[in-house]
Formats: sequence, structure tokens, C-alpha cells
Amino acid sequence: MTKQILIMPGDGIGPEIVAEAVKVLQVAQQRFGLDIATDEALVGGAAYDVHGDPLPDVSLEKARAADAILFGSIGGPKWDTIERDKRPERGLLRLRSSLGLFANLRPALLFPQLADASSLKPEVVSGLDILIVRELTGGIYFGQPRGIREENGERVGFNTDVYSESEIRRIGRVAFDLAMARGKRLCSVDKANVLEVTELWKEIMTELSAEYPEVELSHMYVDNAAMQLVRAPKQFDVLVTGNLFGDILSDQAAMLTGSIGMLPSASLDQARKGLYEPCHGSAPDIAGQGIANPLATILSLAMLLRYSLDRGDVAQAIEAAVETVLEQGLRTADIHTEGCRKVSTAEMGDAVAAALSA
Repeated sequence: MTKQILIMPGDGIGPEIVAEAVKVLQVAQQRFGLDIATDEALVGGAAYDVHGDPLPDVSLEKARAADAILFGSIGGPKWDTIERDKRPERGLLRLRSSLGLFANLRPALLFPQLADASSLKPEVVSGLDILIVRELTGGIYFGQPRGIREENGERVGFNTDVYSESEIRRIGRVAFDLAMARGKRLCSVDKANVLEVTELWKEIMTELSAEYPEVELSHMYVDNAAMQLVRAPKQFDVLVTGNLFGDILSDQAAMLTGSIGMLPSASLDQARKGLYEPCHGSAPDIAGQGIANPLATILSLAMLLRYSLDRGDVAQAIEAAVETVLEQGLRTADIHTEGCRKVSTAEMGDAVAAALSA
């Protein structure tokens, strides 16, 4: 049966980096005989400019019909002053919520060729392989009530951090299952000493651990976890946490690998339908200059093939092609070091596609 992949380039550098991932997908189709059909849809600021909505109904319906979504990036200063519920980021939040994409997987894997590109000493990050599992459809990003109101003659902003027991159990099982397939170590990150919502989180994770006796469960406060990621990141295997903490820690972990431009992500529902996107943002300051790093998007494509299309063999081939290109010394500006060859966005995509086809 033909698999349907929806391409949603978005804003900023999104169209540039997604175009390079599509090149790689086309080579993979030819080499492996993949039965895949692609379609495209607007999202974010690009959708607002055309439809007055960052997630128009036509885009949402295409997303619902697809087996997987390859996503670029959204947002930019152009849309910062429009009404809040029409801003590009609200379109992505609605897309995640509407599709039930509750499990965000963010690997922080350091390619050995990039050890010198990390801001930390090579011996601290060499061999780094961390997976952060972030709950994506609950917590403070979605909790109600929220808003800005007048109180005692001044404006007050407020948000609600809320998680149900079932939401915590659902993401917890994903994390425990992934830990079972890796190093059998899971660290649950919370702030249970201050926040009741994360006190419940810690209790549920502890209860779940009885179902996974082979997995070593530990707990860590988020401030300590942030420090430990910089001090000794290789102590971690799988981390699981809520929406807000996961957003921050996964971006921090990205820099351990040399550049956030190297980090892919997957957002999955219970049936493993997913939205796949690079962890970085739309980078409007470099959009259109041909210098953005497409590797995180290409690696997101590999995750798409592994998790939603059950083609781990193709995913491994794409990841190997990326490593081949890095071994050849090709670097975009964000990961460039002395002695390597600086290449453009398109040149990097061409090189990965050529390595995959070899």
C-alpha cells in the first residue's frame, strides 16, 4: 500500500532545509523501491499570509490523511505583532494537539566527526547518545486558564501547568519501552519539591517502574538535570519529562552535539503516526542565504522512515550517508571547523543524496 507523506516546509529556513530532505527521500525511493506519495501543505506564517490562519482546515485535513509529516520550521518577526491565536506557533501547537502527537523523541547523538564542534571538551561529549522523551500535548503550553488580565491597576500574565494521571502514564510507558530497547536506564526529570503537578509525575513514574523491573529508574530535579547535561552528559541514556522542561533540556542537549542544526525529532501518536522536524527554529536572520544546515531535517526523515514507515534499514542508510559526508569533511557554517570544507545548504543536501545513492 502506498504511504502518504505530507511535506510542510513552513517559514524562514524551513523551505530550504526541507527541499534538501526531499532530495534524499527521492534517492531513497529509487534505491529501496519505496512506495511513497508526497503532498504539500502550508503551515505557520506562510499559511497565515494566504489563509489568515496558521493551520487552515485544508492543511489539517491533509495532515490527518497522511501516514507521516515532514515539517520544516515556523515563525519569524514578520508575524510577532498579529493577534496571539493567529501566530505561527499556535498553528504547530494545534497540529500536535489535533493529531494527538503526545510523545516527542529528541535524540542527542554526537557524530564522532563533530566532537571538536561541541562547546564542551571532546572527552566530555565523545560517544554521546542521549534520548529525551518529552510529553508534547499537555502541561503549561496547553493548560487552562491562561491569559493576560488587569489586576489592581496592572497587567498580570498567567498560565496553568496541569497533567492528568493518564497523560503521565502514557508518556511514561513510551519512555520505559524505549529505555528497554537501549541501555535500560531512565531518568525522570521533575520539580517535585516545588510543583505539585510534578510531584504527581514522580509518583506515577515510580509506580510504572514496577512494570519494567529491568529498567533502572532515577529521578532528578530539572535544575540539576540542566547542570548535569553540561557537567557529565554521558551519565544519561533516556530522559523523560513534561512539555516545558523537555523543550528547554532538549535544546540544551542539542548544543552538546556541536549545533542545534544537527538534531532531529519525532512527535508520535499511539499508532506511531508522526510529525518529524528539526529541533531548531526558523532562523529568519539567515533565511534565503543558503547557509542553513539541512542535516537535522535529513535525520528527521530517517526517523520518519524508522518509526512511521517501519523501514529501519532505509533510516540506517540515510544516517550512514550523513556520517560519510561528515567524514569527507563537508560542513555548513554552524558546524565548520578549521581544516573542513564549508558548503551551502544545497551542497550539503546534494552530498548526502550522492552518498546514499553510491
